[in-house]
Amino acid sequence: MRRILFLAAGALAIAGPAHAMHPSPLVEAEWLDQQLGSDDLVVLDVRSSIDDGGDRDTFEAARIPGSRYSNYTDAGWREDRDEVAGLLPDVEDLEALIGGLGIGNDDTVVIVPAGTGPTDFGSAARVYWTFKVLGHDEVTILNGGFAGWEQQGHEVASGPVGDTEAVSFEGTLRESLLATTAEVEAARQAEEQLVDARPPAFFTGETQSPATRAPGTIPGSVNLPHDSHLVEQHGAYYLKPEGLKAHIDELGLDREAPTVAFCNTGHWAASGWFQLSEVGGFENATMYDGSMAEWTASDSRPVRLADRGTLAVGELLE
Repeated sequence: MRRILFLAAGALAIAGPAHAMHPSPLVEAEWLDQQLGSDDLVVLDVRSSIDDGGDRDTFEAARIPGSRYSNYTDAGWREDRDEVAGLLPDVEDLEALIGGLGIGNDDTVVIVPAGTGPTDFGSAARVYWTFKVLGHDEVTILNGGFAGWEQQGHEVASGPVGDTEAVSFEGTLRESLLATTAEVEAARQAEEQLVDARPPAFFTGETQSPATRAPGTIPGSVNLPHDSHLVEQHGAYYLKPEGLKAHIDELGLDREAPTVAFCNTGHWAASGWFQLSEVGGFENATMYDGSMAEWTASDSRPVRLADRGTLAVGELLE
C-alpha cells in the first residue's frame, strides 16, 4: 500500500544530503529516494495527455514529494513550424520555460514520466535530450517513472502545489546532438547509420502517421523500435539495458560511427537517441527532431516501403 503525504503548497521539507550526486542517465527509484532533499536537486514530473490523461490535477493528486510539474505536450518543450510538428523551440524560449520552473544551471534534474506505457518514456527522453542540447548535463530519467516509484512503495505526496519562483537559466545550443534535414540527406548519401525508432509497421510503410505526407522510411535505415526494451513489471514500464545492448549488436550497428535517430515527429526518436547514446554507448549519435514529418514535406525526397521499394514522396502522392 502506498503512503500518501497530504501537503499545503511549500510545506514539504525532507531531510537529505546537501548536494545531489552526479547521476547516470537512467536512475532507479531507490537512488532518487536517497537524494530527495538535496539543495540542487529538481524532480521534474512531465506527465501529459500522452499517458492517457496526465495533467496538473493528476500530478497534484499523487506525486513524488517535492517534485515540480511541467506538461510535456502543452508547456512548450516542442513546437510546430512550417506545418512540421515537434520541432525544437528557440533557445530563448526554452531558457524561459526552464528558468520559469525554478531550474538553474547548477541544478541536477530528474525527469519523471508517467511510467504507464512505453510511449510516455519518450516524453522524458525528449525533455532529457532538450536539456543536453542546451548544454546541461546534470540530468537523468527515473526508470519506471512515477508508476514505478509508487509501485515500489516510496513516499507519495498529494495536495495543491504553489508557483515556483523563476530563476535564470542559460543554454548554449549543442548542435552536435541535433540533425537537420540537410545533414540527414548527407548522412544517407554517405551511407552513415540511420536508425528508425518507430514500431515496425511504420518502418515498413504499412502504417502512416497523420503528421507525415507519405508512409515508409528513409532509405538505408534500420529499425530499432523505441518500445522494444521497455518492459512492464507490476504496472510500471522499465527500460532494460541488457536486452537493448544485445539488440544493437544484432543489428550490426557501430557504436563509434555517426548515427541519426528519427521517427515521425521527434518523440519516439528521443527514446531511440537516448537508448543509443546514453545507454548503448554510441559516441556520435544525433536526433532528427523534424523526422519523417519534415522529411516527407518535399516531394523529391525518397522513402522506402517494404512492398514497393524506394520511391519519391511525390510519386506516392500521385
